Amino acid sequence: MATIKRALISVSDKTGIIALAQQLHSLGVEVLSTGGTAKLFRDNAIPVIEVSDYTGFPEMLDGRVKTLHPKVHGGILGRRDLPEHVSAMQAQEIPNIDMVVVNLYPFEATVAKPDCTLEDAIENIDIGGPAMVRSAAKNWKDVAVLTDASQYADVVREMQSTGGALAEATTFSLSVAAFNRVAQYDAAISNYLSAVDYKASIVSKQPVLNAFPAQSNSNFIKVQDLRYGENPHQSAAFYRDLCPAPGSLVTAQQLQGKELSYNNIADADAAWEAVKSFDSTACVIVKHANPCGVALGKDALEAYSKAFQTDPTSAFGGIIAFNTPLDRAAAEAVSKQFVEVLIAPDYTEEALAIFSTKANVRVLKISLPQDGISDWEKGRNSHDTKRIGSGLLIQTADNHEMSVADLKVVTKKQPTAEQLQDMLFAWRVAKYVKSNAIVFCGNRMTLGVGAGQMSRVDSTKIAAIKAQNAGLTLKNSVVASDAFFPFRDGIDVLAEAGAACVIHPGGSMRDEEVIAAADEHGLVMVVTGVRHFRH
Repeated sequence: MATIKRALISVSDKTGIIALAQQLHSLGVEVLSTGGTAKLFRDNAIPVIEVSDYTGFPEMLDGRVKTLHPKVHGGILGRRDLPEHVSAMQAQEIPNIDMVVVNLYPFEATVAKPDCTLEDAIENIDIGGPAMVRSAAKNWKDVAVLTDASQYADVVREMQSTGGALAEATTFSLSVAAFNRVAQYDAAISNYLSAVDYKASIVSKQPVLNAFPAQSNSNFIKVQDLRYGENPHQSAAFYRDLCPAPGSLVTAQQLQGKELSYNNIADADAAWEAVKSFDSTACVIVKHANPCGVALGKDALEAYSKAFQTDPTSAFGGIIAFNTPLDRAAAEAVSKQFVEVLIAPDYTEEALAIFSTKANVRVLKISLPQDGISDWEKGRNSHDTKRIGSGLLIQTADNHEMSVADLKVVTKKQPTAEQLQDMLFAWRVAKYVKSNAIVFCGNRMTLGVGAGQMSRVDSTKIAAIKAQNAGLTLKNSVVASDAFFPFRDGIDVLAEAGAACVIHPGGSMRDEEVIAAADEHGLVMVVTGVRHFRH
């Protein structure tokens, strides 16, 4: 065990630091500190020795040099179990430092400010702090290193119960957390500086950042190990962003049910991302990463009933997501089916009571994100990534939003206001269907979904077959295609199925032929100018 007799405290974030120093003093621990933190301790009658007095060397260069001294790092790094270390420290009159409490300059918060200058960013790169943290973390058997206020209470409790000592398991855990924090800090600095266009920044007199830095460093924290991956022979774990967006799946609270599997999490994310994109009351049912039923309704029950009608067969064992609190009526309807995961922003007590009798159903509660300006505030990823062999593809996320004003009617026949709303609904659903995607809709509900086919014509045929199997008519329906129709054959098939309107990106070299086919069939055709491939 490491007995704590001397602690060096130097923090930027002062949260909880006065209470910690008082408790350490009550345990007989001598406290060393630097400028601002030392003043805070003196103002609160906590005995403290300034590092400059301790080393005999003044803080200088606007505080850039204050703890970078052999008496500091020797006291931290010296191994108590090696006689040669002990004798060398005694010869140089270097006492042991048994605890280091350091949090770093707020680099991440500084560069997040819209008015941050390059000089501001550079001055908030901590040097002495990470050096001390690394030194203490390396010598974890003899030194405890605290890098976050959330650690203070547990450490003090253990010291109080052991007469001022900490177990090796504790100091090792603190060491790992410290190295993780330094890695996160350095990654943030690397990402920011790698994105700076220096020449452009000089001209504009403020940082100009490239969308994709020269080096990409990601930080994810493990949430849990999973039983296995997509298949039982694959191992897997679930990680979250260091700072997850509000209203994202990783913020979910599991209220009941079995542990989530790899596939559960992937499908639940697909369902939640789709359902929260609607402003009106919506239900999305997902199976194997594709929406098999989506609908809007006056309440949760109507939305679910309409979504379920699209494809009752595929809905069996699916993921069901709502963007509105789930009440008893909707819960009773959902509970009649086999469901793997249920997601909603909240549940009434009656709804939870209904599902409490179905112990295996995984019930998740996720708060919807509030209105915001940035993608993060809206609960959306700003970038998507895809792993390839020894590499990574990174792109901005497909967060494009479409309105009626963005649509262009290219056929002789004009859409009604009702058809325009159905087309926007179908277009939004198509965004979440694997390409090639064809989505038949009507009355703000999906009627048939064709997903993931190599041929757009095949996707169209499958969507029509799905509707037929569910007993739904496609007469006067609207169709959304995630990409343009390269030939008229796709138009012929959807017209034969009964569609009255089609919305797609346009942009094919055969657009005129495709538009002519729509006119020939008496269809309304609207183009968006935007594609929604989802691979």
